[in-house]
Amino acid sequence: MRLMLAAALLGAAGLAQAAVQTREIPYQDADGKRLVGYYAYDDAVKGPVPGVVVVHEWWGLNDYAKRRARDLAAMGYSALAIDMYGDGKNTEHPADAMSFMQAALKDPAAAARRFDAGVALLKLQPQTDKERIAAIGYCFGGKVVLDAARRGESLAGVASFHGALVTSTPATPGSVKTRILVEHGAADSMVTQEQVVDFKKEMDAAGATYEFVSIQGAKHGFTNPDADRLSHGEHGGPDIGYNKAADESSWADLQAFFKKIF
Repeated sequence: MRLMLAAALLGAAGLAQAAVQTREIPYQDADGKRLVGYYAYDDAVKGPVPGVVVVHEWWGLNDYAKRRARDLAAMGYSALAIDMYGDGKNTEHPADAMSFMQAALKDPAAAARRFDAGVALLKLQPQTDKERIAAIGYCFGGKVVLDAARRGESLAGVASFHGALVTSTPATPGSVKTRILVEHGAADSMVTQEQVVDFKKEMDAAGATYEFVSIQGAKHGFTNPDADRLSHGEHGGPDIGYNKAADESSWADLQAFFKKIF
């Protein structure tokens, strides 16, 4: 009996020690810009496993983007929250966020190189299956991953959550090589219905394989629990809001999407 109890305690201790591991990894893009990635994986899961790039909202590489990387690691993926602004900078001031975002998107080719640097860093991690890579993005990050799909990046899939749908580099017939999931808030005042219609026309004309989920009552930022706090305050925030039901349903959709592509 004592031996059985001891064995059970040892097993429980082993399970307790197995946990999501995280670390920051400095890296550079092709232009020499210093970037800081946040990497997460579960050391109890034997690799290599599919890798997922996480692209942050317009706020920058903040705790929310890092949390999503940890969420993915807990699901058994090798996850990297990449840095699209440089030096891991982030803000809660809408004016600063707008400035950071505009600077990052000013040169689409430079933005593509910065995204590619993040993908390359994820592939370097021993836990990552280099042949099975996906990318997800939120808000600004949603646009980043959709643009990656538009230009024909070799990815298993991309998923956008309350992402911008407009682009200066639209897809062309045959250019999209990856599957796409878009989780859109029907009450998102930052994305017009015309933009939704135009995006679907663009994807259809390109022959893309995509799913577009419009969630009733969900505003911009619906997956981020901090959205309500960031929507007001001394700086005057944007029209965003957290929606628990939409957050949970969109995450469930993502898990189903991953089962299809991996």
